[in-house]
Amino acid sequence: MVKKRKGKSKRGIDPGEPEEVSNAPHTFVIKRGKIGKHGTQLMLDMRRVMEPNTASSLKVKKKNVIKDFLAVASIFHVTNLIVLTRTSKAMYMRFCKIPHGPTLVFKVEKYSLCRDVISSLRKAVVVPNLHVFAPFLVMNGFSKSSTEDMKTTLMTTLFQEMFPAIDVKAVKITALKRCVLLNYDEQTNTLEFRHFVIRIKPVGISKPIKKLVCGKRLPNLGSLASVEEIFEKNIALSESEGEGLDEVEEERHVTLPQTVPTRGNLLNERSAIRLTELGPRMTLKLIKIEDGLMKGNVLFKA
Repeated sequence: MVKKRKGKSKRGIDPGEPEEVSNAPHTFVIKRGKIGKHGTQLMLDMRRVMEPNTASSLKVKKKNVIKDFLAVASIFHVTNLIVLTRTSKAMYMRFCKIPHGPTLVFKVEKYSLCRDVISSLRKAVVVPNLHVFAPFLVMNGFSKSSTEDMKTTLMTTLFQEMFPAIDVKAVKITALKRCVLLNYDEQTNTLEFRHFVIRIKPVGISKPIKKLVCGKRLPNLGSLASVEEIFEKNIALSESEGEGLDEVEEERHVTLPQTVPTRGNLLNERSAIRLTELGPRMTLKLIKIEDGLMKGNVLFKA
């Protein structure tokens, strides 16, 4: 009996990736030279940020050159390149557009790894399928008045093309699990990089009911004679179970236009958006912009 080939259509043609996957921007995150233990971990953290549209387990050897990554870029639909390097003075991060540039060169002035940011939280955040969907980009400080400035225009365009565009009318709320915030200070040429997980919590219901609906574990109700006693005795949960259930500012209240598969969040009802930082956290200073891929004429220099 002849075995059928796996991964092939009936006509023997590989169906390939879905169109939305192949058309999405993809990024290689690599290092050049020795960048130290913490620098290597920062590279791995950036790969986690760019998932799923990146090569999370990409192996970089000493003999590899940039041309090696460019040679396979088209095969894997790679459109951008992030390169970490280190000198005796500082660490640098380059954001490149493949294949012809431009290249933005930033000095990493300060950074905190994901493990450092998460360890500072009072409570660990566990969200299923967190890295199945790519993060969306939020930009602040790239004002309209600054678009006449060449460096701001190049930064805006390059960063926007690193993340998938959002169709507001067709996007599903369940796909918006993470966001990357870039805050640019034009006076100092510094860029603040933040990475958050997005959660939706119900609002407008009493605390006892919220504890029952949103708590991880139900309290012991064996001693109660009726449901009314929940409100009368205000059944208490532990600090970890009740944490994060407080009301938030009304500016973060939204009316859900879609069904969200989390407890307490109902269609056309009010809920609150909560952001929890995941890391890495970076302060980057723009050093220069080159019109090519890590070479070419210098368009801007600090």
